[in-house]
Amino acid sequence: MDKGGVVREMFDRIAGRYDLTNTVMTCGVDALWRRRAIAMLDAAPDARLLDLCCGTGVMTRDLAAKTAEGSVTGVDFSPAMLAIARTRVAEPRVEFVEADALHLPFDDESFDGAAMGFSMRNLVDIGAGLREVARVLRPGARFVNLEIAKPPNPLWRRLFYLHFYGVVPLVGRIVGRDAAAYRYLPQSLVNFPDADALAGMFAAAGFEHVRYVRLMGGIVTIHAGSRPAVRVKNPDAMLEAAGVA
Repeated sequence: MDKGGVVREMFDRIAGRYDLTNTVMTCGVDALWRRRAIAMLDAAPDARLLDLCCGTGVMTRDLAAKTAEGSVTGVDFSPAMLAIARTRVAEPRVEFVEADALHLPFDDESFDGAAMGFSMRNLVDIGAGLREVARVLRPGARFVNLEIAKPPNPLWRRLFYLHFYGVVPLVGRIVGRDAAAYRYLPQSLVNFPDADALAGMFAAAGFEHVRYVRLMGGIVTIHAGSRPAVRVKNPDAMLEAAGVA
């Protein structure tokens, strides 16, 4: 089985206790991080938004609360996660779609904004994933990614690693009841790019105005970038073609 299949099967296994385990591991602070990320998305009330790797729909629900006149589509490749999401977020303007984030079943320029929370580490190809997000965003639309990161301060990084690689697997074994899954999740950070490198990958995928903010000393980062707006190379020629002089 390839990495994608292994990760899908793992998330199917832990779906039922995933949210509880996250709350215990972060002492509930993960909810505040998601709200900060959604604020950076700066979506209009009538926006059509995409929640990538939505899991059980926690961020999907928060995005829907911010777009009272719009709609939100949550995408995940785990059927078990989506089954839970559909029971928790039952609104006509929210839909859940089973799909791979690397092969989204949407037309180009379909969404006014997109978000991803704590999932980019699991993508088989981060660059391809970013290009796919850019493809489905409308010109000027923003993508925000919330993710665990490597703190830049050596002492703080060491303390964080003690928690992330020591306490998290223990909590996962006790609360999540799946020791293997919660050994994998911390290990997924090992080869994940640092904040500067990930910002460079955003730019390479075609995003502009790329920036990031570090939270809690850098154990979490929020990256944001925008799909380039349409630029008119020769506005005079366009006016002439439209019969305007």
